[in-house]
Amino acid sequence: MTKVRITQVKSGIKHPKDQKATLLALGITKMQRPVEKEVTPAVQGMIDKVAHLLKVEKI
Repeated sequence: MTKVRITQVKSGIKHPKDQKATLLALGITKMQRPVEKEVTPAVQGMIDKVAHLLKVEKI
């Protein structure tokens, strides 16, 4: 599987609760703090849902 580094670059403050919950499910707690994840279909779906708030880099 491929690994990705996910970094939140925009605030989730004025976004729906489900998008905020998705950020927490990805393990993102603070802005500009990267998280590394294995790419699975579930993780890819979460990334796609909040892609407008994230920067995603392949490792």
